Amino acid sequence: MLDLVNAISLGLLALLPLINPPTTVALFLAFSSKLSREEKNQQAFLTALYVFIIMMVTYYLGELIMRIFSISIPGLRIAGGGILIIIGLRMLFPQPLPPPTPSEIKEEPINFAFIPLAMPSTAGPGTIAMIISASATIKANTVFPAWVLLIAPPLIFLITGLILWGCLRSSDFIMKKTGKLGIDAISRLIGFLLICMGVQFAINGALEIIQSIINTNSHLLHAT
Repeated sequence: MLDLVNAISLGLLALLPLINPPTTVALFLAFSSKLSREEKNQQAFLTALYVFIIMMVTYYLGELIMRIFSISIPGLRIAGGGILIIIGLRMLFPQPLPPPTPSEIKEEPINFAFIPLAMPSTAGPGTIAMIISASATIKANTVFPAWVLLIAPPLIFLITGLILWGCLRSSDFIMKKTGKLGIDAISRLIGFLLICMGVQFAINGALEIIQSIINTNSHLLHAT
């Protein structure tokens, strides 16, 4: 049992900095400022659920899916960075919209749980790359027993989802303290940060591609 606790602790220490719940809470506040309490709770639950599903699918099928579609980790980083940049620009420079009619409000429920909260803000390229790397190397692990390596990953992802859900559920308290102007300021600030994160993701992906080209050319030169 101690091995299981140690494995879960190590997994959470690796995942939580990448998940970064405070950033997700700030983004959640920016998107949910006009929602009712029930709608916020629903979006919070869906976000945590989507993050859990993404991590599970990534761990068990991510490497296979990326191999089938010939997707590289640098490509994943660049694509995720582009999505973050687009979302960040929309938040930093919001377009004025006409007030919706009651029928439009009923017919068009707001859903931002999957994009951008779950993907790519929370379970983004960095998280996916780390999980795929862990799933590929854990097979050769000899530190923990086999049963621990079988049980620990789903529990790590479940606990991570529960922590995220709890953080998002507490957003009502933050909303009361910040007010409308505070939410607008948070939205623009998070928009700017998302642009910076997106650019950095893209830069990291491009650098990895350049480095792989350099390494390939270097091997060819040594071979000749």
